[in-house]
Amino acid sequence: MFADLLRRLTAPMPERLPAPDAKLALAALMVRVARSDGHYASAEVHRIDRILQRRHGLDADEAAALRREAEELEAEAPDTVRFTKAIKDTISLEDRVAVIEALWSVVLADGARDEEEDGLLRLLANLLGVNDRDSNLARRRVEQDG
Repeated sequence: MFADLLRRLTAPMPERLPAPDAKLALAALMVRVARSDGHYASAEVHRIDRILQRRHGLDADEAAALRREAEELEAEAPDTVRFTKAIKDTISLEDRVAVIEALWSVVLADGARDEEEDGLLRLLANLLGVNDRDSNLARRRVEQDG
């Protein structure tokens, strides 16, 4: 179902993704982070939906539908390193910092921050070309906003 998108993402010289595909790829990355600790909590699902609503101007049903598609894409996507590097090549630095902020929001949604999630966020920030300082600032913004 997602073969064309995955092929474009992992091409040697990926082109900028059209908006619908970029939304789906970024949502899939949020799902991957939420699933990284082996517990895909309902709080994380709801947080992903809220982020999708806010970020893309979707209503609740549209956000849930996009998240369900993202769950399928995430299951089919290549390893995290290749998947994230592919996303990096298709979005601007400003958007990548916003993605890190969204990912921190997902990590913190269930009220628990474990070592796997922290490690994954450090890796993802690096792969997205976001430095540790900007990632930490993104995390603090999320913690302050609750």
